[in-house]
Amino acid sequence: MSWYALVLLAVAAERLAELLVARRNAALTLARAGVEHGRGHYPVMVALHTGLLVCCLLEPALADRPFLPALGWPMLALAVLAQGLRWWCVTTLGPFWNTRVIVVPGARLVAAGPYRFLRHPNYLAVVVEIAALPLVHSAWLTAAAFSLANAALLTVRVRCENTALALAGPA
Repeated sequence: MSWYALVLLAVAAERLAELLVARRNAALTLARAGVEHGRGHYPVMVALHTGLLVCCLLEPALADRPFLPALGWPMLALAVLAQGLRWWCVTTLGPFWNTRVIVVPGARLVAAGPYRFLRHPNYLAVVVEIAALPLVHSAWLTAAAFSLANAALLTVRVRCENTALALAGPA
């Protein structure tokens, strides 16, 4: 197994850890009268993220993409930084962080951690990761296709989340 396959396996393991945290947090948030929004786009998001990892593995092998150190190492650094930002978001939101859009009516918006600077910092992490991870091993078709698909999905996701937060009202 190549080192890049091991990197992708580590990202997949990280995703599973995220899902475990998200499942626990969803139960806690729903128990606090949380309301879920945007269920329809969630399976698309899961498919996009799963497909990204699969295509990151397949494109370099099938299209004979080389590892280019001048591109690969900086992209790996960006992918690692994106993971750091994602987990900063997870720890800042605590039990309110989720892969789904679940809001508790009247709960205060978090304005600490990366949320001091951006309204949706986790999505910045996703954008960077989707662009950078494939480019670690020159999978430029995967980077381009999934970046475009993610832009379309985030348009729906951010609109959904902003609407849900507005409906929840101020605390």
